[in-house]
Amino acid sequence: MGDWSDSRKKVEAGLARRYRKNRLLHFGGLLATFFGVAFLLVFFASVGLKGASAFQQSYASLDIEFSRDDLAPAGELDLEFADFDAVVRKALQEQFPDVKDRRARRDLNRLISVGAAYELRDLLEAHPEYLGTRRTVWLPVTADVDMVVKGSIDRDLDEAQRQVNDRQLAWIDFLLAEERIEKRFNTALFSNGDSREPELAGIKGALMGTFYMLVVTIVLAFPIGAAAAVYLEEFAPRNRWSDLIEVNINNLAAVPSIVFGLLGLAVFINWLSLPRSAPLVGGLVLALLTLPVIIIAARAAIKSVPPSIREAALGLGASRMQVVTHHVLPLAMPGMLTGAIIGMSRALGESAPLLMIGMIAFIVDVPAGFTDPATALPVQIYLWADSPERAFAERTSAAIIVLLGFLLVMNLTAVIMRKRVERQW
Repeated sequence: MGDWSDSRKKVEAGLARRYRKNRLLHFGGLLATFFGVAFLLVFFASVGLKGASAFQQSYASLDIEFSRDDLAPAGELDLEFADFDAVVRKALQEQFPDVKDRRARRDLNRLISVGAAYELRDLLEAHPEYLGTRRTVWLPVTADVDMVVKGSIDRDLDEAQRQVNDRQLAWIDFLLAEERIEKRFNTALFSNGDSREPELAGIKGALMGTFYMLVVTIVLAFPIGAAAAVYLEEFAPRNRWSDLIEVNINNLAAVPSIVFGLLGLAVFINWLSLPRSAPLVGGLVLALLTLPVIIIAARAAIKSVPPSIREAALGLGASRMQVVTHHVLPLAMPGMLTGAIIGMSRALGESAPLLMIGMIAFIVDVPAGFTDPATALPVQIYLWADSPERAFAERTSAAIIVLLGFLLVMNLTAVIMRKRVERQW
């Protein structure tokens, strides 16, 4: 009786310890999940709050006189060389007739962005009937004025510490009181390339460069990675050479990305003489970077296919190639696509290898092809984050939001494709 009672006590004590460990493990997992979600929410909130204002841009309403004499004082009118800046200055002068001295007029002219001249040129090209008429036109203000309108500049600071002086603040307040300044959706953020002027800077060039680069990456990396995985899992003999290849593939997945940039610089630019700063070279470098990840994921997906399926197909007389193409690959495809998603997500966020191949250059034009000079969205974020102008800070956060959206759309598309080819057994 005594032995049975002791054994029962030991079992009960063991069960209590097991339940306590289970509760600790459950609590630890819950706490880790909570911290992970909390940090994610803080990150999204921080980026969202800082970047939301960049999706709006302040515009000022001016009465523009499209006078042929003002646009072309020398005679014949050519819109490419017409003096639209003079037209804007004249409109500002009419709005504030009391501004007389030269320094004050210079401060006044700094209220309107230099991009206003290009907008007026485009407007007159689209509506030639405006020539010789007077129109009210909304034109973008400078980034400093935009910051004042959005409340991002502290008016209580000493004038010497502000980008906008007291006189300009008074003019801005007057225009706001007259409802001649309003915030509109910032279309320039999505339709322009990079610019030294924050109010004119956009991400279209970086978006197109990223798109072309990812096309090159997926077109090269996925077929090559899938083929390598199929060979290693289904056809390669099990010997030291295959073990050596497997170890090296695993090691390549952990190599710092900057090393792939150096490899791309040496091989694709210095040796093959491919164009510098081109999405083609960026895509080749990122294909090398993502290839090990895709191979490892594809091999794991192929391994997960039950051996009974292969044995059944072989038993019915199918060849090894037919087993792979008709049975193994369709069943492993969801896992292989998951590997491709992970690889492409890593490629989308990489900037270090792109810096080595010249994609950090200041490029204003939007690339029209795979060999045009371009930059990528992560590199654009890096460039803007390094800019001293305060207005670029909100555009940096806005570009991060767009990058995350780009990543979300890409992953969602891949998940939908994976679901379509997924099979249950």
